[in-house]
Parts: sequence; C-alpha cells; structure tokens
Amino acid sequence: MESGPVPLGVPKVQTSWPAHGLDVDGLRRSGWEPLPFTEFVVKIHSRCNLACDYCYVYEMADQSWRDQPKTMSRRVFDEALRMIADHARRFQLPAVDLVFHGGEPLLVGHRDLEYFARSARESLEPITEVQLGVQTNGMLLDLEFLRICARWNVRVGVSLDGDESGNDRHRRDRRGAGSYTRVAAGITQLTADENRHLFAGLLCTIDVANDPVRTYEALLAFRPPAVDFLLPHGNWMTPPPPASTADNTATPYADWLIPVFDRWFRAPELETRVRIFDDIIDLLLGGSVTSELLGLAPIQLAVIETDGTLEQVDELKSAFAGATKLRTAKVGNPLDLALLEPAIVARQIGADALSETCRTCSVHSVCGGGHYVHRYRADNGFRNPSVYCADLTKLIHHIGARVRTDLAAADH
Repeated sequence: MESGPVPLGVPKVQTSWPAHGLDVDGLRRSGWEPLPFTEFVVKIHSRCNLACDYCYVYEMADQSWRDQPKTMSRRVFDEALRMIADHARRFQLPAVDLVFHGGEPLLVGHRDLEYFARSARESLEPITEVQLGVQTNGMLLDLEFLRICARWNVRVGVSLDGDESGNDRHRRDRRGAGSYTRVAAGITQLTADENRHLFAGLLCTIDVANDPVRTYEALLAFRPPAVDFLLPHGNWMTPPPPASTADNTATPYADWLIPVFDRWFRAPELETRVRIFDDIIDLLLGGSVTSELLGLAPIQLAVIETDGTLEQVDELKSAFAGATKLRTAKVGNPLDLALLEPAIVARQIGADALSETCRTCSVHSVCGGGHYVHRYRADNGFRNPSVYCADLTKLIHHIGARVRTDLAAADH
C-alpha cells in the first residue's frame, strides 16, 4: 500500500533515548520482532468545547493542535481505514479497537459520526473483528448520538472528575462555566435502560484536593461498568501538582488512591471495575495486563490525527513539542513502517526499556516503570523512573498486603 495522503510527521530532533541509544537492528538480530498495532485512536475533531486546565493537548508543551484541521475529512478518514485494513490483513489480526477521539469527537456532528462508524464497520469487518468506541466529555451527548452509537455498536466512555465541585474545578468551558450539569444530563441518557449496554465507563483525572472516597462514590452513583482513575500528566521537567511529587519521596497520589481502594475492596459485592486496582491485583498474582500505566506488556497503539498524520500515543504531547512525531517518510504503509521506529519499539520491549533503577526494583514487573510519558527528562529522554515512582510503589505494596491477607484468611 502506498502512503498516499497519510504522511508521517517530522519531529523535533531528539538527542536522547530512545531516538539515540536504542539499537533496533541489534534487537532484530537477537530474534526480537515488533508486534502489529491493534488499537487505533482516530482524532476526528481537533478542537474542544471545554478548556480543562490540565489538558495535555491544549495546555502543555506541544501546541501542534493549532495547525491541525478542525475536523477529519471523510476522504482522510477513508484513507486511514485503508491503511488500517492493509495492516490488519498483512498481520492477520483477529480483532482491532478503533476509538473516536479528539479534542471533543462529538463536535463532528451527527452525520459525520454516523459516516465514520458505518464506514469503519463496512471497511474493516470483512477483514477483522472491530470494536468501536468514542471517548467524550459528554457535553454534547444526546439521543441522536446515542441512536447512532446503538446502530453501529459504538461503546461510549465519558470523562468526569467526580461530584460537581470536584469536576468543575478543572473541567470548565472557555467562559469559565462548569461542565458537570450538562455532562451528568448526558450520562443520565446514556444510562437509561435502552442505552446502558453502550456505556463503557467513566474516566476521572485525579485531583488530590478532592476528597477521594466522595469522588469515587459520586462516580459510582452513575453505576458505571468501569472507572479509570488517571494520574495527571507530568514528568521530571514539568512535575504534576502538588510540587512535592518532584522529589520522588512524597506520595500524595498513593495517599489519595489508597482510601478509594480500601472502600472498593471491602464492598460486600463488586460495585464496578476500577482498572488501576484490577490491573495491580492481576499483576501481583502473576497475570498480564495491557496498560499504559502498569506492567510490561507491549503497547500496540497508534494515533491518527485529523490531517491523517500517524503519531505515537498523544499523551506524549505533555513532554515536549514534537514528542509524538515519527521520523519515517518512506513508501509503504505508514503503520508497517512505524513498527521499527525507536519510539514505537521502546514501548514493546518490556523491561529492556526500563532504567537501571527500575530494573533492580522489587515491583518493576507490576509497576512496569509507570506510564512511559511520566518518565521524561530532557537530558536522557524516557529511560528514567516515573515521576510517580514513590506513589506507585506505595500503592502496589498496600494492595499487595491486602490481597495477601485475604488469601491467607481464605486458606484457613
């Protein structure tokens, strides 16, 4: 397949790992081969109707959104589908995930969302099983969007940071008005009996100023099938709040998550899945999970921007301008070519991508070095412990102790 109108971007020159120091040819000579992409985040709209102050797309180092078309054209979307289909066919992929993302994806409107969902199914399902999803802030979620999602089986995830006061501290529109009331109204429609099967869950960015248990219970009120707590994006150059996280000894995020875990773990029956807790337990018990935050499983995710550009996971925009860009500009399917780019390879080689500090840590197989994005330091790139190292270590030890206690009690 020719690369056509889906170009690879030109990044800022990198002089640190993995762009320099990762020997991809040496890995291949030793028998390693990359795994194909199986998850595709498609940016169908590059703007947003909220102005969340922690947003990695609009408020951090990379401002390339300003140069992107507001909406992905149908032509570019169709070309992206051909690229994905060719990749899936070449690697005989049994299934792929395709997530409509933004900005705010619902800004494309009803007609374009229906076109994108229908085209994805018609183009890809003869080749592979397709799981469709959309991640939205919920502000525009209405019955017509839900009808479209039901018709084309598009699962809906919604971002919400807890109760009204907790959510509206950060998730406001450009006039400064809070978003909670409108988002809650959208979730109420989503959770109606006829639509609940579409509900994928809630995504909550942690603010340690919010009460942890109250935040969890506010989310639980919507009876979500899953809750995903996210650590705010930061790194060693731009530490997350509060500033004490930068010394890697304070543990404000573990101290926030531990009461939520204890409340969730001691519930008489499972109220919802909490991804970070489920993943830590699975990993402690010897399992394997695919997670950006935890574990050592290969990451097989690619992002397609509104202009058709293929990029790395877009949370990297919190590190430095150009961090998501890929260097390769050769003839062929960009997805196939990208598999041998150092930036992609680094996400697939497990413990070999970790710093020496991480590799000698007793919980590195669970922590996995933390989110790759959170490891960045300007002098040596991404081969560092996470800026959340102390938090993750404390949380893992706490969950491990609770699980061991319960297993011991079950044996008696």
